[in-house]
Amino acid sequence: MDADPEAEIVLSLPDVLRGAFKDPLGPIETDAEVLAGDVVGPLITVGDVVTYHFERIGHTPDVAVVDGLTERDTVEDDVARTLEASDARRREANNPAATLSESMLRTLREALEAAEPTVIDVDGEEDLVTLPAIAIAPDGASVVYGQPGEGMVHVRVDSEVRERARGLLNRMDGDHERARELLER
Repeated sequence: MDADPEAEIVLSLPDVLRGAFKDPLGPIETDAEVLAGDVVGPLITVGDVVTYHFERIGHTPDVAVVDGLTERDTVEDDVARTLEASDARRREANNPAATLSESMLRTLREALEAAEPTVIDVDGEEDLVTLPAIAIAPDGASVVYGQPGEGMVHVRVDSEVRERARGLLNRMDGDHERARELLER
């Protein structure tokens, strides 16, 4: 039986690059209302707890990427219920830990192109999705992800941060040409 092409791993994180992801790509905020007040373009959230904080204050992200986990543990019931109650359309993607799969990259691009808010339910792990989200989000978009033990990192997308994200993607192992094809609009 052939492998599922949707689960094909396109890029993977080499051990030597893990340290490059420890430093936040933007300022850290702990209050979702303050952060929401600073969002002027499309909002992309990566992570269940980050998405929960925005949903809780009535600010549905344009794209939310969730996996049912926070710091490798199942999210609390209140978080899960809030995310399940979202009015956003739902999509699914397979994405093994420490990778970016064809399924994930294609689904992310389609969600960013969609007119309605979209939640991507990830079977696997969503941590690395921040990079392709920054790489293809329009200027002025906000990508928000969790920084364990600190808060929410707010990345306002511009050419400088986009190039930094693309640079990190290019340092990952795998098929960079295929990744670009999947992410191009």
